[in-house]
Amino acid sequence: MTENEILDAFKNTGALLEGHFELRSKLHSDRYFQCANVLRYPRIAASLCEELVARAKEECDLGAVDGVVSPAVGGILVGHEVARALDVKCVFAEKVQGEGVDASGKPNTVLAMRRFSFKPGERYVVAEDVVTKGGRVQETIDLVKKSGCEVAAVLVLVDRSSGSVKFDGVPMVSLMKMTPATWTAQDCPMCKTGGRPSHPGS
Repeated sequence: MTENEILDAFKNTGALLEGHFELRSKLHSDRYFQCANVLRYPRIAASLCEELVARAKEECDLGAVDGVVSPAVGGILVGHEVARALDVKCVFAEKVQGEGVDASGKPNTVLAMRRFSFKPGERYVVAEDVVTKGGRVQETIDLVKKSGCEVAAVLVLVDRSSGSVKFDGVPMVSLMKMTPATWTAQDCPMCKTGGRPSHPGS
């Protein structure tokens, strides 16, 4: 797929939104990738993930992998299609209540393997839809490594950090690299004019 074909797939399915958004990282932005919209279409999702896997095989040494693991919820469909392209199993980590509360007073959540388990020595690809700061991907990597397994690579549809996010030597491959403008809530120009952000990922 060409870069224009990939971008058209996101635009035509409503996966690339414009407006006033609060991201999971609590930063505000005027653009948002709602990858669930492109993933609604199985054949398009399959094509994008096949292209992602093809690029990963070219850009890094994937070698033999035993499975694909994704953080829930956004990464599950990406993980499924990446696993299909690699012809391996797919599993996912789920949010569970952690300790304390976040800045808004809601209980903190952490990722855990509730339905699946890893076998020591296995090798996994971590798959996600969008990376901004990479917190959930890093949590997933940590789960894999704590189980005595290896992470071969991180595969994402959209890298909002434009390559600045790193995962301790684990290569990351993406279909798109973009860095939309982001602001803290205090500095957000749209908030300053009375705008209220939406939370499209919630």
